[in-house]
Amino acid sequence: MVLKFVTNYVKQLAVLSMLLFLSVVLFAQNTGQLKWQVSSQKINNKEYLISAKGTVADGWRVYSNKALPDGVDKAAINFTDSSITKNGDAEVSGAEKTNSDPLFKQLATVIEKEVTLSQKITFTNTIPANLKISITYSFAKGSDQFFTEPGEKFEVAIEGGVAVSADDNRIKINSIDLKNPVANCGNAKTEESKGLWQIFLIGFLGGLIALLTPCVFPMIPLTVSFFTKKETNRKKGVGNALIYGSFIFLIYVLLSVPFYFLPKGNEEILNNISTNPWLNIAFFIIFIVFALSFFGLYEITLPSSIANRADAKSNTGTLLGIFFMALTLAIVSFSCTGPILGSLLVGALNGGAINLTAGLAGFGLALALPFAIFALFPQLLSSLPKSGGWLSEVKVVLGFIELAMAMKFLSNADLTQHWGIVKREIFIGTWIACALCVTLYLLNVPPFRRKYPVKFSKAKWAVTILFAATTLYLIPGATNTKYAKLSLISGFPPPYCYSVYPQPFYCDEPLKDYNEALKLAKERNKPIMIDFTGWNCVNCRKMEENVWPDEKVKKLMGEFILVSLYVDDRKKLPAYKQFTYTTADGAKKDIVTVGDKWATFEVENFAHTSQPYYALISPDEKLLNAPEPYESSPAAYAAWLQCGLDAFAKKK
Repeated sequence: MVLKFVTNYVKQLAVLSMLLFLSVVLFAQNTGQLKWQVSSQKINNKEYLISAKGTVADGWRVYSNKALPDGVDKAAINFTDSSITKNGDAEVSGAEKTNSDPLFKQLATVIEKEVTLSQKITFTNTIPANLKISITYSFAKGSDQFFTEPGEKFEVAIEGGVAVSADDNRIKINSIDLKNPVANCGNAKTEESKGLWQIFLIGFLGGLIALLTPCVFPMIPLTVSFFTKKETNRKKGVGNALIYGSFIFLIYVLLSVPFYFLPKGNEEILNNISTNPWLNIAFFIIFIVFALSFFGLYEITLPSSIANRADAKSNTGTLLGIFFMALTLAIVSFSCTGPILGSLLVGALNGGAINLTAGLAGFGLALALPFAIFALFPQLLSSLPKSGGWLSEVKVVLGFIELAMAMKFLSNADLTQHWGIVKREIFIGTWIACALCVTLYLLNVPPFRRKYPVKFSKAKWAVTILFAATTLYLIPGATNTKYAKLSLISGFPPPYCYSVYPQPFYCDEPLKDYNEALKLAKERNKPIMIDFTGWNCVNCRKMEENVWPDEKVKKLMGEFILVSLYVDDRKKLPAYKQFTYTTADGAKKDIVTVGDKWATFEVENFAHTSQPYYALISPDEKLLNAPEPYESSPAAYAAWLQCGLDAFAKKK
C-alpha cells in the first residue's frame, strides 16, 4: 500500500517535470488505422508528383480537403527541405461522401476504404535520390473517436535524383580508437566530475534562493516547531524533522529518474530537448508569466486538488505521513520554486540525465538543510528574520530576474534558428534594464516609489549595491569597445560575433564541416582539432572568450585545422544530403538538420553527448590523445594541445 501511494505521487511529479519538455513531441498518431504506400512520378525536369495511397481500416474515415468541419486542418504532404516548392495544396481523392459528420455535427467530406494524397512539387536545388516526407491528416471513427496525425514519416525514391555522397553520409570513423590514442594524455573523466560538482553547486544556489521566497521561508519555523513540539521525546521529534528533510531531497532527485528511461539509439535526445527552439520560446513565455506573477498581478499555483490529496495523506502513518508532508511542501511552493527549477532543468539537460540529477540533488539539499539544522538547533529559530514586507520585495526582485532569464531562452531559440533578433547588445541591454529596475525599486525611487514606509537593513543595502554595481558592470557590454568582454557573465550573452555592429571583434570564423577540415588537413599535413559546440552552450562561449584568446593557447591552436561542429544547429540540410543512419546499436536515425549530423557524429565516434568537447586527430583520422571537455585553465588546456602536437610529431 505504501509503495502504491509513493509510486502514484512520484509519477504525478514526474509528469509535471516532463510536461513542458515532452509537449513538443507528444501527438496523437496513426496506430494502424491507415497504412500508406508512397511513390513519385516525374512530370518534367524539376517538377514531380508525390503520391501516398492509404488503406483505411474498417469503420474509420479520413477527412478530405473539400469540406472540412471547423477546427480540422487540411491533409498535406510536407517536406524537410524548405527549398522545395509546393504547387498548390495536396489533392485528396477516393470514394468521397459528403454528409453531416456524426462527430462534428457539420457538413464534411470523408473517404473510407482507400484514400490517395497527391502533391505536385518543384525542386529549386539539387534533386535527391530519396526524399523524406511526412503526411498530416485527420481521421475518425463513429461519433467519439478523432485523431490528427501530425506527420507520419516516409521516404520516397525520386527518379533521376542525386544520391548522398559517401563523404556526406559518413558518420562512423572506424580508425578512431578511444581506448588507444597515440599519446596517453588528457583528463576527460576528471573534468566531467568537476562539471557535475559545478552543476550541483548551481542547483544548491538555486535552492538557497528558493528558500528566501514567500512560499518557502515561512514554512521553516512552522514545520520545525511542528516536529519538535509534537513529540514528547525530543530525540524522536528531531529524527522526524531529519526524515522530513531527507524526503524533500529525495523528491527532487526523483524528478530526474524518468529521463534515464528515454528511448535508446538517440542518446542526444536530452540535448535536443533543451535546445529545441519552440521549447525555449515556451519557456520564454512561461518566465514572463511567472515574472508578472511575482509582480503581484496574479497568483500561479498547481491545481489545489493535487496539494489537497497530498496533504490528506500527510497523516497516514508516521513515515508515509512525513513523506506526504514533504510532497505537500514541494507542491504548494511551486509558484516560487517553479521558475528557478525550470532554469535548472533546461540548463542541466544539455549534459544528460546525470547532470539533471546533480542539479536537482543540489536544489533539494538546499531546501532540506534548514529543516534539519533548525531541528538539531531549535534555539537558532529565534535568529531568523520575521516574515513581512521584505518577502514581498524578494518576489519583485525575483520577478526582474525572471525577465532577464526569459531573455536567455529567447536568445537560445534565436541562435539555433538564425533569426537575428536577439543580438548581443540587445540581450545585454535587457539585462541592464532589469538590473537598473531592481536598483531603483530597492531604493524606493520613481517610478517604483511605494506608498508605505520602506525600511533599509544592512542586507538590503548590500543587495541594492550589488544590483547597482551589476548595472554599471553591464553597460560596457552593449558597446563595441575593448571593455565589452564581460568575463564574469561569459557564455550567457550571445557570442561576440552575433552583434548589431558592422565589424564586431573576435570574429575568426572556423570551418563548420568535418569533411572540409579533413581535406584541408591532408593538403597541409596538419592535425585536426574538432570542437563539438552548440549555439546554446554556455561553457563553449566561456572557452572561446576566456581560454582560446590566451596567447599560448592561441599559438598552439594555430597548428591545427580547427573545425567547429554545432550539435544544436537547426538549419535543414539540403534534401539530397539528408539520409537515414543506422547507429551502432542498430537504431534508425533520420539525419535532417546540421545538428542531427554532428550530434550523431559525436556519439558514434566519441561516445559523448555534452559540449564543449574537443578531440585532436591526425590527417589519417587517428586519435592523438584523450579528448578534452570543458577546461577553464588556459595552462592546462595549452598542455593538452601540446600533448596532441607532440603525438602528431611522433606519429610522423
